[in-house]
Amino acid sequence: MTLHYMTAGESHGKGLTAILEGMPAGLPIRTGDIDCDLARRQVGYGRGGRMKIERDRVEIRGGVRHGRTLGSPIALFILNRDWPNWEEAMSENEKGVGAVKEVTRPRPGHADLPGGIKYGHRDLRNILERSSARETAARVAVGAVAKRLLSEFGITVVSHVTEIGGVVVPGGEKIPRKKFLSRVEKSDVRCADPETAEKMRRRIDAAAREGDSLGGVFEVRVSNVPVGLGSHVHYDRKLNARLAAAVMSIQAIKGVEIGIGFEAARRFGSEVHDEIYYSRAKGFYHRTNRAGGIEGGISNGEEIVLRAAMKPIPTLMSPLRSVDIHTKRSFKASVERSDVCAVPAAGVIGEAVVAFEIARVMVEKFGGDSLDEMQRNFRAYREFVSGY
Repeated sequence: MTLHYMTAGESHGKGLTAILEGMPAGLPIRTGDIDCDLARRQVGYGRGGRMKIERDRVEIRGGVRHGRTLGSPIALFILNRDWPNWEEAMSENEKGVGAVKEVTRPRPGHADLPGGIKYGHRDLRNILERSSARETAARVAVGAVAKRLLSEFGITVVSHVTEIGGVVVPGGEKIPRKKFLSRVEKSDVRCADPETAEKMRRRIDAAAREGDSLGGVFEVRVSNVPVGLGSHVHYDRKLNARLAAAVMSIQAIKGVEIGIGFEAARRFGSEVHDEIYYSRAKGFYHRTNRAGGIEGGISNGEEIVLRAAMKPIPTLMSPLRSVDIHTKRSFKASVERSDVCAVPAAGVIGEAVVAFEIARVMVEKFGGDSLDEMQRNFRAYREFVSGY
């Protein structure tokens, strides 16, 4: 048994749909559990005009009855409030032909040109509508359901921003977890350090004045993960590979590191690997976590820590040069409504895709047809681990 999901819908279409299959029966779920994360995705300093229009709310169209999952596929729908302005232009039938001007000037850094060539489209709106990060709202909805499942096993997934446009959160004294999370959720750049957050906002303002955009880095942490998720026996079962692929699938993500990541390449082995200890109270444990909670493709019982690098949004108010695909003449690229910085929102999306992957390996290892069965399997495994 495993989890799968698929999303459908365009940025300015009627809405976004997600189908989630493999969730065990009996999981308590409410629309409010999902709407909370959808709202978190929409906020953040540097977001564009689209977020002033949308007020994302989920409609559960199947798979849940009386507040609990049925074991059948779960259908989630998010309405695009901007749809009435695009109803003719994005119509599924021929009545909308010519309603809006064709997009023929591909934007550097987008899927416009390679997508147009791949699928043979001469109107690049057919590419940009689906490649838009608007699609991630559906993935956040799926991730919220996955988080709800993980919560039944005491597993939490959180994120925070560590860098925007070269402004980096300094190292130093560790903030207590509850205080740390409170600061992150109250910050419009999702940064726990107030002084750094203010510098980030000033950097975003400077980019906006220049018609430019900024990227950055966010970190995702998964706590209370049991040892033994993932596998070393096949390349596609390694937990680190699956998490990296999930995060890299987010629009504009260009790099992922786990634990100390690239820093490991600059240190001696004695400064990289986590020594193993044992006590009757804790069992096997590590005093450091440079591996980021994963060794040999398998969770080792420590907190999973990963970071993702997001490039600047490629749609610029001061556009770069491009070439018209029809006339082949050089022009400034088309401008679509966009953000100056979306790193805080990307962190929430990162939580969602990571939560789904952790939920998926949990279902693979402990899965049953119902939540009760999965919990029985989990309890039996914990007893085995404690006596190993």
